[in-house]
Amino acid sequence: MKISQKLQDAHKTSESSPTYSFEFFVPKTSQGVQNLYDRMDRMYDLGPAFIDVTWNAGGRLSNLTCEIVSTSQSILGLETCMHLTCTGMPKELVENALKDAYKSGCQNILALRGDAPHASDKWSSVEGGFSYAKDLIKYIRDTYDDYFDIGVAGYPEGHPEEEDIDQLIVYLKEKVDAGATFIITQMFYDVDNFINWVHKCRAAGITVPIIPGIMPISTYDSFMRRAKWCEINVPPAFLAKLEAVKHDDVQVREVGTQLVADMCTKIVDAGVKHLHFYTMNLEKATIMVLERLNLLSPLEERSSINAPALPWRQSLGLTRKEESVRPIFWKNRKHSYVTRTQDWDEFPNGRWGDSRSPAYGALETYGVLLRQSKTKAIDLWGEPTTPAELGALIANYLGGKVKSLPWSDTPVSAEIDEIKSNLVTLNQRGIFTINSQPAVNGIKSSDPIHGWGPKNGYVYQKAYLEVLVAPELAGSIIERIAADPEITYYSVNNDGDLTTNAPLGGGPNAVTWGIYPGKEIIQPTIVEKISFLAWKDEAFRLAYDWSCCFDEGSPARNFVEEISKKWYLINIVHNDFQSKDGIFKVLEGIEGLN
Repeated sequence: MKISQKLQDAHKTSESSPTYSFEFFVPKTSQGVQNLYDRMDRMYDLGPAFIDVTWNAGGRLSNLTCEIVSTSQSILGLETCMHLTCTGMPKELVENALKDAYKSGCQNILALRGDAPHASDKWSSVEGGFSYAKDLIKYIRDTYDDYFDIGVAGYPEGHPEEEDIDQLIVYLKEKVDAGATFIITQMFYDVDNFINWVHKCRAAGITVPIIPGIMPISTYDSFMRRAKWCEINVPPAFLAKLEAVKHDDVQVREVGTQLVADMCTKIVDAGVKHLHFYTMNLEKATIMVLERLNLLSPLEERSSINAPALPWRQSLGLTRKEESVRPIFWKNRKHSYVTRTQDWDEFPNGRWGDSRSPAYGALETYGVLLRQSKTKAIDLWGEPTTPAELGALIANYLGGKVKSLPWSDTPVSAEIDEIKSNLVTLNQRGIFTINSQPAVNGIKSSDPIHGWGPKNGYVYQKAYLEVLVAPELAGSIIERIAADPEITYYSVNNDGDLTTNAPLGGGPNAVTWGIYPGKEIIQPTIVEKISFLAWKDEAFRLAYDWSCCFDEGSPARNFVEEISKKWYLINIVHNDFQSKDGIFKVLEGIEGLN
């Protein structure tokens, strides 16, 4: 959705709450990119109206901008704005960047001339490129009509190449007349000057939304460095309060948070209802300001007011906006699922369909393997050498002490709180859980933990377990669960030896569904054979890649590699959704080696 439309919808009345957005920049390392995705994923829960991603001209980093925009829009479900500059950009590269943005579903571009290259103190256009942001805006409008919302930069305190504020407003009006639909300002701390500048813009006939750029304060040195680099004015009273505590980092953050929060309050009181935070790829300082402004209600309250449309994060990708069904296996690896299915011609909408035989992309082709570097993997998960140590690792994950696992990119959710003790017990007994959900019987769709979908509905879930077990334990488990008429299971090893009690040709098994007034039953999460076999390849490959983080011949290498080559992956569905603990009772008494 376009930013201007989102702001219009959010601020229909003067009593509407302020909204906010976040800016991120492109990291220089692969691990830095993965860390950024994790941070974006967490900050999604803060409810930003949109995020934007800076442009890095030239080589790999400019490609990374397009990749990050695509990931945040298509996989993380964040409305995204892509920066696009004229610096070092021949027309062909601009065309390619816009095509990539379009394909990802991104509808927002921040069109900038850009700064001079680092090796030069003077800006100049490249051959075949654009000289001014206005030219870039005209090109986007001529090529894509009104598909994109186009933002431009505003400079309330002048620009290094033009100090005349009034002349800059003339240029800004020209950019708006060329097709710009919103303005984001450079960072500032002088609120009175900003408010006066907004009045001047309005008097000049600029009517598009003006969004103030807010830079939270983390440390005194970084505050001074950024203020100097951007050549902005810091009011004496503002600066004096920070200088009084500049040798105490804790106090700098506390005082700085209050100063920025007071600044934001004054901006909102002046009628500007959206705040854009320059996060510097950090989250704490921005969160502190939002908390001080009372814009972050408790997660439970936010969830009940704005329940997600589906129990999994929806993609905002151009071709996936109607997607409404996914297999449960990728519940904790949405990046992988979206990537491996990105070449599908159509996506399940309403029902998976018995005749569907989905083709999942090859693991190597789509780069969806272990996301952590060798060093980070060992730092996160240690070097387990026995089943007991693996069980302890997963128990720590379930308890929130470990933020991810090889098979789970995200921290454990509150959904499993009611079954956490059962899961920990299974892991202590050699039945290693890598995915699960509790049974849910008709909880209101507004429930802060399990709720999803429209208001006044009811949601249901079948209990689900996905476990890794050693070969000597697999037979006992299969014998036990196969004898329970309420259970459907699939069991497979890396060689593809599959056993199941699912009806032949029975199609997908819905494990999550919702019932809503005036609507058909919605079944957004399923268990299905072909998808499970595709996930099997990924799950065992993740274990193998994890083993490669350890020295060859080491106990940890041998143990984890054995998991990848010899263990079994079993998924279990308890079809009686009214039974809270039936899925655990059937496994009682089964215990593996430690």
